[in-house]
Amino acid sequence: MKERLLNMCNAASLLFYTAILTILLTFYLFYYPRINFVQENIQTNIFTRSHTNGGRSCNLFKGQWIPDTRDSLYTNFSCTTIPYRRNCFFHGRKDRDFLHWRWKPEQCELPRFSPKTFLSIVQGKTMAFIGDSLARNQMESLLCLLSTEETPKEVYKDAVERFWTWEFPKHNFTLMALWSQFLVTATETMFNGSATGGFGLQLDKVDQKWSEKLPFIDYAIFSDFQWFFRQNYLYEGNKLIGCVYCQAPNVTNLGISFAIKRAFQAAFKQINECKNCKNIFTILRTFSPSHFENGAWNTGGGCNRTRPVKIEDVIGRDSNLEFRKIQVEEIEMAREKGEYRGNRFEILDITEIMGMRPDGHPGLYGGNDDWKKGYSDCIHWCLPGPIDVWNELLLEMIKR
Repeated sequence: MKERLLNMCNAASLLFYTAILTILLTFYLFYYPRINFVQENIQTNIFTRSHTNGGRSCNLFKGQWIPDTRDSLYTNFSCTTIPYRRNCFFHGRKDRDFLHWRWKPEQCELPRFSPKTFLSIVQGKTMAFIGDSLARNQMESLLCLLSTEETPKEVYKDAVERFWTWEFPKHNFTLMALWSQFLVTATETMFNGSATGGFGLQLDKVDQKWSEKLPFIDYAIFSDFQWFFRQNYLYEGNKLIGCVYCQAPNVTNLGISFAIKRAFQAAFKQINECKNCKNIFTILRTFSPSHFENGAWNTGGGCNRTRPVKIEDVIGRDSNLEFRKIQVEEIEMAREKGEYRGNRFEILDITEIMGMRPDGHPGLYGGNDDWKKGYSDCIHWCLPGPIDVWNELLLEMIKR
């Protein structure tokens, strides 16, 4: 009898310790990814996709540029929609080696862009690129890539090409560019009747010029950063709370990071709280590095390289990654809040990819306005050029 009771006690003890271990393991599995998220190198499941060879996961955004003998899918002659300022060959650029590189993820192959596949996925949908001129730059690249399958029809363009709409009638697909330098409401600061180049930003009020279009949008690709590098004054509830790059008395310099965080928070909140919207697939394209060397844009800086650089040779890599980190944190929070509403948030993580491509900018071959003559454009990207990889990555994201 004693032996039987002893066995029962041992069995009970075993069950107890097994239950404790199960609870601890469950806690680890559920919470470890969230703890790991706040570490410096943020990696979540939004960065990976299932790779068919062996079923492995592949981080599309970690890899290197390798030589590619193939020509671009389009040229500055075949694509008639290339804007004047992105048509680098038209303006005299002679070297073409920068076109013969392709992005190679470490653990898989990135398929070449397929316009037929892209148009079949987005058939009957509307895709909007929302943000600054780099958002439009990506849309212009996509327009050229898709035009190899179907000729697009321009249905709207404002006088300065900031709001632009194209249709692909055979696929009932609409492509839009919606201009918004800050995503939130902004008013240019004036001094003695002249524009200063700085802005007053209402960080808690989104720019209605893009937000009013949300009910008609299926895919929203956000791109904003460059305009925050100005002397901007920051407001919430119509009250001045601080500034960026100002030296005004009794005004706190809150810095670029603060302004960017609040602007993206407001934009993603608008999407998650939109009552008349569809389930929007929101993609944030991370910070696109500029490549000015030997000075800034207005002090003689230029970008004359003709081939990619290695990742360890990227100038300003630490600050690039810091800006990227801000964006990753904001979209991850929006993603958690949007899941139960049916909204999907992902990241098009091009910061390190493009940091290695100082050769892809227009430089002096961008057809600048008269007041900019002699200045290099080391922010935007030539068409065709390395920016086309953004849309190869975009296609892989919307495939899933």
